[in-house]
Amino acid sequence: MPVRHLLTLTDLTVAELRQVIDRAIDLKAQRARGQLPPLLAHKVLTMIFEKSSTRTRVAFETAMAESGGHAIFLSPRDAQLGRGETIEDTARVISRMCNAIMVRANSHEAVERLAAAATVPVINGLTDRCHPLQVIADLQTYQEHRGAISGRTVAWVGDGNNMCYSYIEAAVMLGFNLRIACPLPYQPVSPLLDASNVMVTDDVRAAVHGADLIVTDVWTSMGQEDEQSARVAAFAAYQVNQALLDLAQPDVVFMHCLPAHRGEEVSAEVIDGPHSVVWDEAENRLHAHKALLEFLIG
Repeated sequence: MPVRHLLTLTDLTVAELRQVIDRAIDLKAQRARGQLPPLLAHKVLTMIFEKSSTRTRVAFETAMAESGGHAIFLSPRDAQLGRGETIEDTARVISRMCNAIMVRANSHEAVERLAAAATVPVINGLTDRCHPLQVIADLQTYQEHRGAISGRTVAWVGDGNNMCYSYIEAAVMLGFNLRIACPLPYQPVSPLLDASNVMVTDDVRAAVHGADLIVTDVWTSMGQEDEQSARVAAFAAYQVNQALLDLAQPDVVFMHCLPAHRGEEVSAEVIDGPHSVVWDEAENRLHAHKALLEFLIG
């Protein structure tokens, strides 16, 4: 049986994506009742981090611990990758010892090379191209608060980055309307933009009008720090604030994958206000990771 990887959302079928979301909600309810089934007993996950992380690392380590397994953390300083060992050799060695590899990498190509050489599942914990794990948690969060997202309208406000790319994939898979509000030089590039339910515009007010969900992210991602001043100027009109929220549905939900910069991409009154579900969204990384690990190696 071929090894299943999760490098992008489209490595899952629509039915499998829904299955993982539903299972995450179920596992969250079990945990609230004090039930922690040993889904991953005697399983070992190796985690390779080229970029820093709070939610991804804590969620995976907790998911493995609560499920009876174990997680190993490797930074470039801890692994021979940082001293010139090839990605392929690293993948072959870890595959002989562990049950899965999670990698947060600078380059999506590096994750693809790792998966091509690995004989165990490889999970994309974030690359320059996409962030499928976060979007699975976001989809779980929306379903918990408002029900099925299919047919709803989602406004992505800000940079056309890796999160935006994964939202495009999710929109095509699950059939929600996605409006991307982004300054022209920073708009996303994807063949999926031809889908009838995906729209890209530089008109942020038009994008959020009547939206059921508004999502944003930092304007300057890791590795783009030298672009900070230019990005702040370019995105100044794209802050998610109360004036924008007032254009959306009365029960609009606000999400942000964190970390957030209050006063830049989002105002404090929005992220800390009644429409924000960012803390549920952050917690759901744990439950979504559990469900995905069970699907791939449980």
